[in-house]
Amino acid sequence: MVSEHASPLAVMGGDDAGGQNVHVAALARHLAGVGHDVTVWTRRDDPALPDRVASDGVAVMHVDAGPPRPIAKDQLPRWMDDFAADLAEAWRYDPPDVIHSHFWMSGRAALHARPPATPVLHTFHALGVVKRRHLGVGDPSPGERLRVEQVIARSADRIIATCCDELRELHGMGTDPDRVDVVPCGVDLDHFRPDGPRDGRAGRPRIVVVSRLVARKGVDDVIRALAALPDAELVVAGGPPHDLLVSDPEVRRLLGIARQCGVADRVRLRGALSRTEVAALLRSADVVACTPWYEPFGIVPLEAMASGVPVVASAVGGMLDSVVDGVTGLHVPPRDPVALAAALGRLLGDGGLRARFGEAGRRHAVDHYAWSTVATGTLASYHAACNARPQGDVVGLAQR
Repeated sequence: MVSEHASPLAVMGGDDAGGQNVHVAALARHLAGVGHDVTVWTRRDDPALPDRVASDGVAVMHVDAGPPRPIAKDQLPRWMDDFAADLAEAWRYDPPDVIHSHFWMSGRAALHARPPATPVLHTFHALGVVKRRHLGVGDPSPGERLRVEQVIARSADRIIATCCDELRELHGMGTDPDRVDVVPCGVDLDHFRPDGPRDGRAGRPRIVVVSRLVARKGVDDVIRALAALPDAELVVAGGPPHDLLVSDPEVRRLLGIARQCGVADRVRLRGALSRTEVAALLRSADVVACTPWYEPFGIVPLEAMASGVPVVASAVGGMLDSVVDGVTGLHVPPRDPVALAAALGRLLGDGGLRARFGEAGRRHAVDHYAWSTVATGTLASYHAACNARPQGDVVGLAQR
């Protein structure tokens, strides 16, 4: 696997991780658990990191590409040629049976570096064309991103999309649908479950948001909706550590909206939490709100449903698949605080409905989003890619 900016070690060794880190770590671990040799190639962002780290049966290789320090991912393309050169050198003497790249820069590097007989599969995790559509001139992505994603979509042996909405987007980009498999992200069903420690709370009904604190995540819409729910509290996890919240521009914007709406006394921003703290917070919720303008997949709805908590989600992206409207939660239009308040109020006012949605959500997560299920679907894509390439080492993959 190639994951240039999202190291699985952020999950295997700590709590500082986003959705792609979680995905790569869990998928690699489950593939290793059924007997495959898995190596993840990622960029060195700390000079103290060794070249190779073994964790949970997975080897993580650190590639020298750019200064060995944290760099915003939108600044990384200038070093992807170096990244690809390092991969090509390593694979010249020890070619893998399959290469699975994650995110567009990894796809670019993998396609440049791959040995002739090795199939490349790619997971975008997010498409630049969708981001550009919603953010317009505010999109910070490098200018080359859309062009490179078009090349990857045409050149990879197979594309692994994470939801049906992404499949439609890929079709619009001219991708051959016969080379696209839909395999969703997964959730840790042991960590996120209905039983376990719960975050302390007072007597108010509780709405929980777990999110990056950026405008497109729609946290401000939940704050505005709170004005129509006078008995409820809102707890928001995400952003910088709690002691740095006051210096964050988005936090200041959100608190300003809370004051304007007259709900500042019912909004609590918790800052960055560990995965253990997130699980306890989700269990304490009456309902979890996930209301981005757009969302490539969305891990938090899975974590909430696995925890037995109903979800109110924007009807966008992967949440169209994961949150079953009227069964595990409710869909609302993005950027619509009035509709959001109505959906939240419906659930907060009906304990029986919350219980039914929570139970159904847990079943839905167990039946469709276990990481073992995701790994099985991914392996099927690997086999399809090998079988489609006459030079591919199908035997090598099948024997593991």
